[in-house]
Amino acid sequence: VVLIDDVLYSGRTIRAALDALLSFGRPKDVELMVLIDRKLHRDVPIKAKYVGNTIDSIVDERVKVEWADKDGKDQVWIMPLSTELKK
Repeated sequence: VVLIDDVLYSGRTIRAALDALLSFGRPKDVELMVLIDRKLHRDVPIKAKYVGNTIDSIVDERVKVEWADKDGKDQVWIMPLSTELKK
């Protein structure tokens, strides 16, 4: 099984996915693929096997991923937590 996430930060989303997956039975192997690995501040000790890009970001920064099919353009934003992109 390959779990895919856009941004790996705290690890809580992947942990929830693993818990849900285990409710169906135990898979032989689970791998993780992420577009952006924030690398710091993990709440859960999880590491991605496949990573698009790794960044060192601080707690006060937010990473936003936009997709061409939804937002018109593929792009990744790193901004202060207080900043929100208005559409």
